[in-house]
Amino acid sequence: SLVLGGLRPFFWLFLLTFLLNAYFTPGSPGPLGTSLEGTSQGAVLTTRLALMVLTASLLTLTTSPIDLTDGIERLLKPLRKVKVPAHEVAMMMVIALRFLPLLAEEAERIKKAQMARGVEFEGGILKRLKNMVPILVPLFMSAFRKADLLSLAMEARCYRGGEGRTSFSELRFGLGDGLALATSGLLALVGTIW
Repeated sequence: SLVLGGLRPFFWLFLLTFLLNAYFTPGSPGPLGTSLEGTSQGAVLTTRLALMVLTASLLTLTTSPIDLTDGIERLLKPLRKVKVPAHEVAMMMVIALRFLPLLAEEAERIKKAQMARGVEFEGGILKRLKNMVPILVPLFMSAFRKADLLSLAMEARCYRGGEGRTSFSELRFGLGDGLALATSGLLALVGTIW
């Protein structure tokens, strides 16, 4: 239920994706002014988006940030030959993945505080957009504050990424990893063909 709850914030994105495809993809006419091809394409794209969100939620809920960083760094290791800083890229990706749920939680907290002050989030689209300003400004301020605190914490711990860093446990590619990679590749192939 926790993983499926991760879909709720993306409901409007899923709906918008489906409707835009259903109404603006050319094809044979369907119900309510949609096209049959657009409806089919919208369903496929919405399903793909939902699966991406579910996979990302499942990954971040089951894997520690350290393991995630090590895994991404290991995958990006071959790019070091072309001077891509694998560790820094991995660290940025993990920080971004961990930061998004915090921002969503903070947005919900700010929204509840604004509702307690009498701001209404019901009504037409223009009214709702106008009433989002009291959420966005504090949310951006909070995001900058959290980013600043994170940088101070990393600095206080003398974090210096890049070459020369060692790992407590070295990752090894095993049979389970091979099976997971093969399954993922097969699912990606089926998804591409579908």
